[in-house]
Amino acid sequence: MCSRTRKDLLVLAADRNMEAALVGLLNRRQSLGIRKISFDIRVHPHRDSGCLHEGVTFLQPLQTQYDHALLIFDLEGSGDHQRSAQEIQNSLTDQLSASGWADRAAAIVIDPELEAWVWSDSPHVAKHLGWQGNMQQLRDWLRQCKLWLSGDAKPVRPKEAVELVLQKTRRPRSSAIYAAIASSVGLQRCRDSSFVNLKETLRRWFAQ
Repeated sequence: MCSRTRKDLLVLAADRNMEAALVGLLNRRQSLGIRKISFDIRVHPHRDSGCLHEGVTFLQPLQTQYDHALLIFDLEGSGDHQRSAQEIQNSLTDQLSASGWADRAAAIVIDPELEAWVWSDSPHVAKHLGWQGNMQQLRDWLRQCKLWLSGDAKPVRPKEAVELVLQKTRRPRSSAIYAAIASSVGLQRCRDSSFVNLKETLRRWFAQ
């Protein structure tokens, strides 16, 4: 009889760009400060709103196949304009616990969207977006476009900023860009609260 091997982690993500970024991140175990883990990533067909409204139900029957689970999506695309990212995150983590995962699962809601993780001060960001210049020059250009306010750590509309740069550099938007950035940017450079939460959760579950 064939038995199925239980894996360390299942991630339910909102789209292919998020999937690519997470694959890049999870394969950098030393940078994350975790041991080597086995994982699967699934993409919800209804994207962010599907993760919000159906993610807990989606993950519930998979508890015996994985030690831990993560539910990750963007606040911007979820359709929930009444609650903060933290409120939604706390509610879903409680629902995951009540559904049988106990303390083995967590939700992470990115405010406003995945591209908030892209905009660190790493030179790799400009390179992978196709920008012919350094990161300071890219920031200055986005300030001229009214998308990066002086004193802010990232653009006010992270996704719009990525799309504008790709339009400028004539580079098609693809999951490969997110994978490349996630695989090369120093993980200490991104201080977005949802990203920090992701790192802390992974370290708690999969300490070296």
